[in-house]
Amino acid sequence: MKETFVFLADGFEEIEALTAVDVLRRAGMTVRTVSITSSLSVTGAHGITVGADVLYDPSLFTDPAWLVLPGGMPGAKNLYEFAPLQGLLKRQMESKDGHIAAICAAPAVVLGQLGLLKDARATCYPGFEELLNCKKIESKPVVVDGKFVLGNGPANALIWALAIVKVAFDDSYAEKIASDMLLYRKSDNNVDYYFG
Repeated sequence: MKETFVFLADGFEEIEALTAVDVLRRAGMTVRTVSITSSLSVTGAHGITVGADVLYDPSLFTDPAWLVLPGGMPGAKNLYEFAPLQGLLKRQMESKDGHIAAICAAPAVVLGQLGLLKDARATCYPGFEELLNCKKIESKPVVVDGKFVLGNGPANALIWALAIVKVAFDDSYAEKIASDMLLYRKSDNNVDYYFG
């Protein structure tokens, strides 16, 4: 299976990055975390330091399945300002099968400012919409359009990660992963989710 890469910059949103890694690995995807800093240790927006699997190295990305961008500030800004990642994202757009997932500020701050969303529907963290530069802004937790799976923020990190699984595999497999994690559709039982 082709590899998936989750990019970590100082100031990343921890819950978004680690939820993506966790869920995608549960689904059997080959996932590596990539530090765009000079160190494998990357500190998130809330002071949590994570050890990345690898440092950014262009030779890693011969034919990636997914490039995954967590949000957080200044994490998203740091991702955007890292020129090698800009080039990689543009190449992923031109690839036959490659996908891009981004959440929170990253869809706008990174993908929108690079002009990659001009033909796509998109969502992002409220307040960053002016940077999306997309075909249509949708005020939804997750938007899937073409090569993109985009999420709006930390509370929806699990739903966003499961949407990546759904696109990578199919609905039933994503539902199995969700069920294994005890996330059920409301119709499956009487438990209230999302605080009621």
